[in-house]
Amino acid sequence: ANHYGPRKDLLESMGNGEQNEVSQHHLTHNLHYEEHDQILNRIKSKELNNTPEDKVKVIFVPSYLNGDDGIFNLAYYEILIGLDLTLFPSYYEPWGYTPLESLAFRVPTVTTSLTGFGLWVNNEYKKEVPGITVIPRDDFNDEEVVKGISQAIANSCKHGGKDREPDREGAYDISRIALWDNLIKHYWSAYDKALKSAEGKELVYYDKERIEKLPETEQALVDVHPFWRRVLVQQNIPEKLKALDELSHNLWWSWTQDAIDLFASIDPEMWTEVNENPVELLEQLPYDTLKELETDNGFIQKLQKVYGDFKAYMAEKPKEGLPGISYFSMEYGIHNSLKTFSGGLGLLAGDYLKEASDYNLPLVGVGLLYRYGYFRQVISAGGEQVAMSDAQDFSRLPVTPVRDEHGNWKDVNIVLPGRTIFARLWRVQVGRIPLYLLDTDYEANQEGDRGITHNLYGGDNENRLKQEILLGIGGIRALRSIGLDTDLYHCNEGHAAFTSLERLREYIQTGNMTFPEAVELVRASSLFTTHTPVPAGHDSFEEDLLRTYVAHYPERLKISWNQFMNLGRFHPNQKHEKFSMSVLAVKLSQEVNGVSKLHGEVSKEMFTGLWPGYMTDELHIGYVTNGVHLPTWLGPDWKKLYEKTFGADCFLRQEDREMWERIQKVPEKEIWDLKSQEREGLINHIKERLSVASTRMMDNPGQMLEISTALSKDALTIGFARRFATYKRAHLLFRDLERLSRIVNNPEKPVQFVFAGKAHPRDIPGQDLIKMIVEISKKPEFIGKIVFLQNYDIQLAKRLVRGVDIWLNTPTRPLEASGTSGEKAVMNGTMHFSVLDGWWAEGYREDAGWMLPIERSFDNQELQDELDAERIYTLLEKNIIEKFYSRDKEDVPIDWVGMIRNTIARVAPEFTMNRMVRDYIDRFYMKLFERSKLLKEKENLIPKELALWKHRILNHWKNIKVLEYDFPDITREEFVVGNTYTGKVVLDLDGLSADEIGVEMVHTLSGSGHEPQVFRGKQEFECTRVEGSVAEYTFVQNVPETGVFDIGFRIYPKHEHIPHRLDFPLVRWI
Repeated sequence: ANHYGPRKDLLESMGNGEQNEVSQHHLTHNLHYEEHDQILNRIKSKELNNTPEDKVKVIFVPSYLNGDDGIFNLAYYEILIGLDLTLFPSYYEPWGYTPLESLAFRVPTVTTSLTGFGLWVNNEYKKEVPGITVIPRDDFNDEEVVKGISQAIANSCKHGGKDREPDREGAYDISRIALWDNLIKHYWSAYDKALKSAEGKELVYYDKERIEKLPETEQALVDVHPFWRRVLVQQNIPEKLKALDELSHNLWWSWTQDAIDLFASIDPEMWTEVNENPVELLEQLPYDTLKELETDNGFIQKLQKVYGDFKAYMAEKPKEGLPGISYFSMEYGIHNSLKTFSGGLGLLAGDYLKEASDYNLPLVGVGLLYRYGYFRQVISAGGEQVAMSDAQDFSRLPVTPVRDEHGNWKDVNIVLPGRTIFARLWRVQVGRIPLYLLDTDYEANQEGDRGITHNLYGGDNENRLKQEILLGIGGIRALRSIGLDTDLYHCNEGHAAFTSLERLREYIQTGNMTFPEAVELVRASSLFTTHTPVPAGHDSFEEDLLRTYVAHYPERLKISWNQFMNLGRFHPNQKHEKFSMSVLAVKLSQEVNGVSKLHGEVSKEMFTGLWPGYMTDELHIGYVTNGVHLPTWLGPDWKKLYEKTFGADCFLRQEDREMWERIQKVPEKEIWDLKSQEREGLINHIKERLSVASTRMMDNPGQMLEISTALSKDALTIGFARRFATYKRAHLLFRDLERLSRIVNNPEKPVQFVFAGKAHPRDIPGQDLIKMIVEISKKPEFIGKIVFLQNYDIQLAKRLVRGVDIWLNTPTRPLEASGTSGEKAVMNGTMHFSVLDGWWAEGYREDAGWMLPIERSFDNQELQDELDAERIYTLLEKNIIEKFYSRDKEDVPIDWVGMIRNTIARVAPEFTMNRMVRDYIDRFYMKLFERSKLLKEKENLIPKELALWKHRILNHWKNIKVLEYDFPDITREEFVVGNTYTGKVVLDLDGLSADEIGVEMVHTLSGSGHEPQVFRGKQEFECTRVEGSVAEYTFVQNVPETGVFDIGFRIYPKHEHIPHRLDFPLVRWI
């Protein structure tokens, strides 16, 4: 019953007989997620406060009344006899025992005509009788039902004492008609009919001679049980069509329009039914259809053209001079048919593999293959999200077992407490890129371990740890079993951080290296990309759980358990601190990046605690702003326009900014007609979804028809589709429903909003947002104006980003790490309207979309929400709607189309996946590649020297003494812009070389009040004198600007092979 025991304050009050003040005036038991409970929220909204003055009091008992609930300690029937009235206004009951039980105990009751019992009473009694009220109910009369219930309660309240007796006696009398004494006759009648029907039939077989006599009844029973033998009948694809099978098993087809059209042309209806999965399409095609295709010359020519393009694509040699990269991700969103993704992280990873293929980057992907993937979303009639798990049939997916030279299925094993888990290897070909997926759901594993790869992000924290062990440790072992040891390792989020532990183990156990030496090599070849804007979003595990599963790893790494735990802690030696996967990834990666410029800065703040002594702004954390794979997300008709305007090779020249500017020369009407066509296609698709049982919500058909009728192909259409989490602020649009109603119901300038998205199954507030929007969408004034589409997936996303006019995004600042759905929209001429957060902080251009300022006006989030909602309404009313409906004589909104042109010319080219891949190569991959090659020279000589040097520095660090410190006296001397000032520091280096120790001045802009210091720069001192172990460092500083500054001095270690200061972050302020 969703509670966790009786309320202690209530028990105390009951125990001492005094009316003590209690914290909650409605609940008898402590309720999980009390703030999200619909009943409590309804009670509060109606201001039923249970004060002594209130005439109506509501007691909410969220517990089974079985005699030991802790408050009443009475059985249901014992409490029932003390009631004056019961209410059971059911929406549907085949029979409904509860109102009948009330009547039997002389308690009047209320039920509805949608129950079997209510209908039966109406049939037995043609007029109203005391003791029971049967309220007529259907799909459209909720208000009448509420009035009927209210009237029944009011009538009951009028009666007291003896006045209730007629109702009580009437209730008892009605219950008598349901006694078995009165009903058993119907069974006798049914039995009689059955016996009469059987009479004479035995004579048909009476004289039949049996071929043989069965000696025992048991033998007869055994013989009649069917014994099935499973036979696998494989598809027999004719020789001329063999290329279809090869194409279907390489996801290159999924972003190649000619290949998509080829498969769709085979059987358009079946293509839709199989969710555009060519493997399943070919599996289900009748053999006769294949034979017909074999003789269809037109089809064969198209197949040869597509297959020829594919072979030429695959034959192109990889670019020279680039490093080999292993890319690890918990999820990959490549195509709907392969359910290995949940949202933005997976879609980004899938797009990255596609662009790596197009760019011919030597990369290999590693992930997990999930039996059930992420859940399928169904929305109930009440707006609740229902999570459905559908098993994937791997034989109908573009996955192939990885086999050795003897044909044996390759697997890897990982030792866990008391057992070993095995994971078999599958290969998915994404164009030129192989993606290897691990799967534990087979007979070699115990039942509990088979479930490790059942669901993406499924199960508890322990299963999450097992998944991440499998991805990181198992993933490295999978690559080794295939014979791959790439130059670099890229972790897409902290889930894969155990890759570094396994690589350390390899270097130490097989390379005979020390732990510090191995760390140098692992760090020099590792990149960690974080996508999370808040520390709470990173996976972390309790020490006890780590001990259970990886207690043996410190011994393998030749370190202590505490050293091992410190690898995942922000603060070393803090026993209470959990082991953070992201901290582990940061500590074992030379390079770390966020996924937008703003998120790079947010990431610095998030991880600043790892490097005490350094300013947040100087941390070595970079960024690469996310992008999207243009061929995947560009609609077919937009592709034609791009190729006509930019050239047939436009996808190969995405970095050519002049090419994109050519959109400015396309006639306004041509762009507007295309955009209107896309909108109409979306509206038709929505209507189709609403008419098909498998894709519509569990709602009544009448309302679905109402919505379809109200939707308009010509109205300004705004989309909001993404993961439903509270920080996304999907509620913002609904703060003023009256104003919103005026906006959407303007007869001359209508607006319609389309929502879609899933909330995590454990995210109750996110699910409540969905429920709120669904409930609002059913209000008469919003029917067909606010639409929520269930089960947001890749196919629906493609429809939405090109079919709506505006893509709306309202995240809480600065919690949008990047966001890519808006980038997909702008590629298709859909303009973005968002808070200046994530990618939009870089992408916004005036006259190419709309924005809410990046700056917060209020610390109070409620006030900030109120302001942002007001800004949205005002921009819609004063700017957006007017611009959309301002048309020329050809009914073309010239200014609006101008903004579409600007969106494509000036925003879209900056956010392609092509640009993102080039950024990773330029900013991180080549840097890592060059350094890792250097460290491996001369049998890993440099890592060994670095490890010894760092050890030596640590031994001397505390003994370094400041002998002299000379700097202008700030209390007596004024600092003037343009003047030059000098200073010096003299150190006793305790035997270290002056080249190994640096001294610098750091200056910051002083913060005022609660404002933090702003890092403005640093200047290194020059070593001007060395005598023995004493070194003198001096500086000359020219003051460049006015203001109030804070200045400080610090010393730090130096080495030519340290890539950056945070690689060895020793620092001492003096």
